[in-house]
Amino acid sequence: MKNIVVGAIIVLCAALVLGGIKALQIRAMIAAGQNASYPPESVSIAVATEEQWRESLSAVGSITAEQGVVVAPEIAGTVVEIAFESGATVKAGDLLVRLDTTTEAAQLRAAEAQAELARLNAERSRKLRGENAVSQSELDAAEASLKQAQANADAIRAAIDKKTIRAPFSGQLGIRLVNLGEQVAVGHGLVSLQSLTPAFADFSLPQQELEKISPGLAVRIVSDTYPGKVFEGQIAAINPDLDAATRSVRVRALMPNADRLLRPGMFVRVETALPGNATVVAVPASAVISAPYGDSVFVVEPQTQKDGKSMLVAVQKFIKPGRAQGDFVSVASGLNKGDKVVSAGAFKLHSGTPVTESKLSAPTPSRTPTPPNT
Repeated sequence: MKNIVVGAIIVLCAALVLGGIKALQIRAMIAAGQNASYPPESVSIAVATEEQWRESLSAVGSITAEQGVVVAPEIAGTVVEIAFESGATVKAGDLLVRLDTTTEAAQLRAAEAQAELARLNAERSRKLRGENAVSQSELDAAEASLKQAQANADAIRAAIDKKTIRAPFSGQLGIRLVNLGEQVAVGHGLVSLQSLTPAFADFSLPQQELEKISPGLAVRIVSDTYPGKVFEGQIAAINPDLDAATRSVRVRALMPNADRLLRPGMFVRVETALPGNATVVAVPASAVISAPYGDSVFVVEPQTQKDGKSMLVAVQKFIKPGRAQGDFVSVASGLNKGDKVVSAGAFKLHSGTPVTESKLSAPTPSRTPTPPNT
């Protein structure tokens, strides 16, 4: 029993010695980690500047024609004449398509003959009535027969006229959708007709911006179809009601479109100019880090280390971004004029990371960027 107790004491002492040694090693490693200096990360730095930006509202929209329609017949028939070429420019009233009217023409001759006979009968009845040779009811019947015969003839003429399809307004035709001899039904598309001058740019703005806009405000639009080209117009109309689902108001801008470059259905970016300028703090858009919990930037600040040396560190600060202008974005709150922010390389940082300024291979931000097509 004595030997067992002595053995247990020896094992316990050995465990305590080993545990103490291990604790000292861990403490030394922690101290070394706290005192260790990591090499700074290379980043690009930009200065937050105070600028005068013209107040504007940005949106995306689409182009619509002042007048646009797919021309279609009101009466079914067979195409016997096509009087236009695809892509041609036409005037209101120009002949586009003629459908077969031989049956209607024969019916019209019969109806005109009936109308002529009814006219003669009516004239004869009037003369006899003046001589009191026929009753008033007989005269009324003759007059009614005349009107009915004339109406029948007019109905056939209207059918013939509807089979002669003309341009309802001036504009540019699209691609022909019908061929000679084709049997077309009511509503069958024959060709697209669009009036391109002027054009409309339709877009939506949130209800919070409703009080800022009014008809007559200048509008500038750009399209990826024409890089570097800006189209100018003005607000022509604002919907009186809002979309109940999005709480946004629909706005229509009138674009002169004298060169006919804007086409219906084209996607565009719209900027509505508001009166006056606003003082903003601007930083490159690449400096803003978006996350579900908020937008932030890394501000570069000098910090004194334990060894007395001063170095730059990146401190994460949350901001409220405003609107964008080119490659720059305004900051509504959370940043001051003159603050230095990380504009490239922020993805590898956390708050407190040492940094050093370096010219990384990042594009230079611009107010009017024109990136090449890729």
